Amino acid sequence: MLTTRALNRATLHRQLLLERSDISALAAVEHLVGMQAQEPFSPYFGLWSRLRDFKAGELADLVSSGAVLRSHLYRATIHLVSAADHGRIQPLVRSMLFRRLASSPFKSAVTDLDPAELVAAATEVLAEKPRTRRELCDLLGARWPSLDAESLGTAVPFLVPLVQLPPRAVWGQSGRAVWGLAPPSSEEPIDLVSRYLAAFGPATVADIQAWSGLTRLRAVVRDLDLRVLVDDTGRELLDIPDGPLPDPDTPAPVRFLPEFDNLLLAHRDRTRVISDEDYRRGIIIGGKPTLLVDGFVHGIWRIGETGLDVEVFRPLTPAQRDDVLAEGARLLEFAEADGRVSIT
Repeated sequence: MLTTRALNRATLHRQLLLERSDISALAAVEHLVGMQAQEPFSPYFGLWSRLRDFKAGELADLVSSGAVLRSHLYRATIHLVSAADHGRIQPLVRSMLFRRLASSPFKSAVTDLDPAELVAAATEVLAEKPRTRRELCDLLGARWPSLDAESLGTAVPFLVPLVQLPPRAVWGQSGRAVWGLAPPSSEEPIDLVSRYLAAFGPATVADIQAWSGLTRLRAVVRDLDLRVLVDDTGRELLDIPDGPLPDPDTPAPVRFLPEFDNLLLAHRDRTRVISDEDYRRGIIIGGKPTLLVDGFVHGIWRIGETGLDVEVFRPLTPAQRDDVLAEGARLLEFAEADGRVSIT
């Protein structure tokens, strides 16, 4: 039986947040089965909190070279994944992406038009050169002037495998979101459930579905060699056979997480990392960077003109305050930002 604290420590360990890892940035992105990246620079801060001696240039080089790609994947949101994993994961999520589009405000693109026609037209214009969403809207709107151009352009990344191209998300640079055709999909299979459990487990089937956006995974789970655990409410938790379960009393260091970090999004029941009270503050949906103290969300932070501003939800002990100040100073150094750390 696993308590909430035991689940917390198991998840933090697998997320490389109990102790920074010496693995490469590429290996970390693959271990995490991708990183939420709708904010272009969030993965840099996410890796800094997880890897020892991480330098932003390492990930910037991976983005620039195409070794990692930014694309609509899990939950129909933009994720950063290795190029190899993109080829394996994108085919699995295509039907989910279509369902999300068909229930979105832009559904007219597939209800008033044969989706195959839109795919063919979008592929044709993107084969000429990469395009911004605005360019896709204008080009496709001109082709079907009786349809809503915004819906047509917005629908394309949900129907056609696309990736956002650099310099978007290259550290120290800026650029518009420009879309290009993704590399061909891989024929190599991927055990997405076991990969998820290795990075986020132990977890329920509902957790796996909440993370991926996929449905009907119970049949998939039945065919896998997984161990079954329970939490202190009696819920069944699945895990890989050798998934590490650290002592619940293992110290958890202070960590600064970026906007929409998957640690906070990858479970239907998020109480292993954030209390119900703090979840109701809207910090996850609002995309606010979070502070972990003793393994749980304890506040939010932002880097501004005067330095790092930290807002805590509950008082810190003197030792915790010292740890937040020290880790915050290191964060400012990584971000190449001036100023000081202030805690309110």
